[in-house]
Amino acid sequence: MNQPLNAPRLSPEGVAFTVVVDYARRDCLITTQALCKLRAVDGDNPHADIMGIFKTFEAYIHGIARRLAAAGVTGSPLILRPETFASPRTR
Repeated sequence: MNQPLNAPRLSPEGVAFTVVVDYARRDCLITTQALCKLRAVDGDNPHADIMGIFKTFEAYIHGIARRLAAAGVTGSPLILRPETFASPRTR
């Protein structure tokens, strides 16, 4: 079974995904280190795998990525690092 074109996918650096801002698709990557930082605030499942952490925080991650893209942050892909989540919040 094939994944949809814009489905999140594991990469050697973390999880690659796509967001849409003003009708434009933007490739993004959240690093494994950034996901581990988010995992630290997830009391529900501190042992989740990388894709599990992404799925838990997917709406939050997508929101941050869309705001960065709308603000004109450059890079392809747009990379979300631990410092992107200076003060992570829970779901």
